[in-house]
Amino acid sequence: MCSHPLVLVSTRAAEFCNNCRYQKCLLFHRFWSIDDKQIYTDYSSLRSIVVANYEETIKMPINEPAVGKRISQIQEYVDYNGGPGVQHIALNTSNIIEAIVNLRARGMDFLSAPDTYYDDLRQKLKTAKIKVEEDLDVLQKLRILVDFDDKGYLLQIFTKPMQDRPTLFLEVIQRKNHFGFGAGNFKSLFEAIEKDQDARGNLTVLTHQGQTKGFQ
Repeated sequence: MCSHPLVLVSTRAAEFCNNCRYQKCLLFHRFWSIDDKQIYTDYSSLRSIVVANYEETIKMPINEPAVGKRISQIQEYVDYNGGPGVQHIALNTSNIIEAIVNLRARGMDFLSAPDTYYDDLRQKLKTAKIKVEEDLDVLQKLRILVDFDDKGYLLQIFTKPMQDRPTLFLEVIQRKNHFGFGAGNFKSLFEAIEKDQDARGNLTVLTHQGQTKGFQ
């Protein structure tokens, strides 16, 4: 099982986390958190709290939108979903390359990271303490993302929305002695989603009063 099978979106992650059934009924605790100073792009950002069970075998991120220059993909989800809900479901695999090749052959659409992401990745891996076993050229061709620390790495990719609204999507993930959440890929994910937002006409400007307006 993936360590974060469900990723939830709330309008107020901290409030939701502190008062939610996960803590009161299931005795989950706060495992990890990030704020909008850590995860952001030029246009949007998020705050995230990860809750876990006592053994920390189940970890569940709860994300909330943070104010940026334009409407973030987290806020877009809340607007189209009509409130909080499950943003995406992570599917664990032992062979992500084979899985993505098969899914693409069946017509699944995925978000696409730019080539500059892989240029930067190759430079970072030159001084990393781990070695990615998979062929980086193949990962680039399939647009699979890589996140790593001193002990291991993970491979992940995200589908486009599964419905006619920009709400629920899927994540496919493979772990190699790495138990994080792909935080190093959040910015790339945001930028890929923002391209889709722009194509939908939803990357609207956020005013100082917290309201939205279209932009040229």
